[in-house]
Amino acid sequence: MFSANSLESRYFLRHARFWFATLAAALPLCPIWGAQPVPAAPATTPADTTIGAADTATAAATVSPNYRIGPGDTLKVSVFQNDELTATIPVRPDGKISTPLVEDMVAVGKTPTELARDVEKSLAMYIKSPKVSVVVTNALSIFSQVKVIGQVLHPQSLPFREGMTVLDAVLEVGGLGQFAAGNRAHIVRKENGKESDIKIKLESLINNGDMTQDLMLKPGDVVVVPETRF
Repeated sequence: MFSANSLESRYFLRHARFWFATLAAALPLCPIWGAQPVPAAPATTPADTTIGAADTATAAATVSPNYRIGPGDTLKVSVFQNDELTATIPVRPDGKISTPLVEDMVAVGKTPTELARDVEKSLAMYIKSPKVSVVVTNALSIFSQVKVIGQVLHPQSLPFREGMTVLDAVLEVGGLGQFAAGNRAHIVRKENGKESDIKIKLESLINNGDMTQDLMLKPGDVVVVPETRF
């Protein structure tokens, strides 16, 4: 025979085991104990924000300090300690630009330094001793091109870059044509309103390696390669 106390004890133990087993099975599903830590997103570094600045510096580095601004160019006009007056603007087809406080200023034909001084004079009416810098961030005008015409494989206009030479230009257009008179080639150059003609011997340069003929080019130069006389 079992006593009442003995039956109650067995009943209590049986149900206690059931509830402990249920609780143990439920623990992994509990949002507090079962949640897994979420990995933190990788932090961005300052280098991520320097790409645009590097691109701008590279574009500006291709333009000579003596570069003449032309229609289609993009300029960054910066005013020291006056960020609200700083702007990146295109040169309009009429050769003029407009910036905050300066409207319809002629930019075409000027160097970046010359334009900066002119902008300073205009801003002096509004602020004391303005300091202005002008950078050509994108050179697209005819003043930033070199033309190669005549007896070459692919006559065309080429984007000018600082340090560009005659050999660079000739190679970019595919070299001399079959009937080219390379040693009678010449460069047509306009400076300060005057046109000059510079003779170059392209055959001596290309076939004999005469590097004295590998002259430096300037924006706006035209390399002319005539045809052989029969």
